[in-house]
Amino acid sequence: MGAMAIGTVVACNSQQQMTASATSTAEGITSPESHNTLTAVEKKAGWKLLFDGKTTTGWRGAYKDAFPEQGWKIENGELVVLKSGGGESRNGGDIITEQQYDNFELTLEAKLTPGANSGVKYFVTERLPKSPGSAIGLEFQILDDDLHPDAKMGKDGNRTIGSLYDLITARNKKVMSIGEWNKVRIVSNNKHVEHWLNGVKVVEYERGSQKFRDLVAASKYQKFEGFGEAPQGHILLQDHGDEVRYRNIKLLNLNTK
Repeated sequence: MGAMAIGTVVACNSQQQMTASATSTAEGITSPESHNTLTAVEKKAGWKLLFDGKTTTGWRGAYKDAFPEQGWKIENGELVVLKSGGGESRNGGDIITEQQYDNFELTLEAKLTPGANSGVKYFVTERLPKSPGSAIGLEFQILDDDLHPDAKMGKDGNRTIGSLYDLITARNKKVMSIGEWNKVRIVSNNKHVEHWLNGVKVVEYERGSQKFRDLVAASKYQKFEGFGEAPQGHILLQDHGDEVRYRNIKLLNLNTK
């Protein structure tokens, strides 16, 4: 599927999700029961829930056989990484999907607390030996740009929310206020990748291209051979020691399209 086809898929799915959101809202208030579900349209299209709002089914700790016993909780239909001092993967640790994916569209909602840091990673591989911090993979940055110092590190803002962390800066983005939900979308198809934040495309690149490899060579990932070019990988939610909430985690396998 080419870039134009991806845009068509994204646009259609965006409209479907906006419609679903509107129908589940009454006077601006939503209930936990209205989240973590698939509409009839989504089911027909082949979307799958990666989080059912009640259990950790389908997830485990990175480098672990089971879900972490601490550091995460499920509350009001939300998957919550707990505050633990801001350290990277030092409490419950990152969590990853049990399955691996290659061509996909991932959507979810994320809500930050003041000064919080987290991330949604993809094409995550559990390379040995284990990395000292978070598991390695391409990252859609989740960050309070105003209060977290990471926003001013890296180069040209490439560690701000929506960015391909430490590689490509998110542009033209619309960010919700702290305490409100940001809508995240990641599309990966035939090495073409897009980041969408609240309905706006903020990053676009080609995995494995010379431009991509040049960016990696100038980043903190330069020591990882073949970084970001694995044929498939896990989806990851990052424990960075700050409270961040996730819900409505859905995936469409584009290999069936």
